Amino acid sequence: QVQLVESGGGLVQAGDSLRLSCATSGRTFSNYAMGWFRQAPGKEREFVAALTWRAGNTNYADSVKGRFSISRDNAKNTAYLQMNNLKPEGTAVYFCAAPRNYWAYYVPSKLSEYTYWGQGTQVTVSS
Repeated sequence: QVQLVESGGGLVQAGDSLRLSCATSGRTFSNYAMGWFRQAPGKEREFVAALTWRAGNTNYADSVKGRFSISRDNAKNTAYLQMNNLKPEGTAVYFCAAPRNYWAYYVPSKLSEYTYWGQGTQVTVSS
């Protein structure tokens, strides 16, 4: 059974940084891409960032490019999302996700491409 558990959320001020973690279990973590999504109140869940299992290919939403960085530690079965210069519009529940399918180089960015989801961690950015 694949499990993903996020941590690291919290209440910060605009301009601050946070690092989210996603601990995984249940399968060989290093074989699959990992992604981060977020869902603000009253809005649909949206793509934030993703990377391949090799961590060589990444993809970011335009709204976070240059401020967020996704990474992974395959030895620890953990993915990370470093968020710098946070903005109030970044207030949301952040979810990590993993696909069922294996892609060597393709970086999945659609909700439908992900099968396994964590429970989410709240990030609140005050102005």
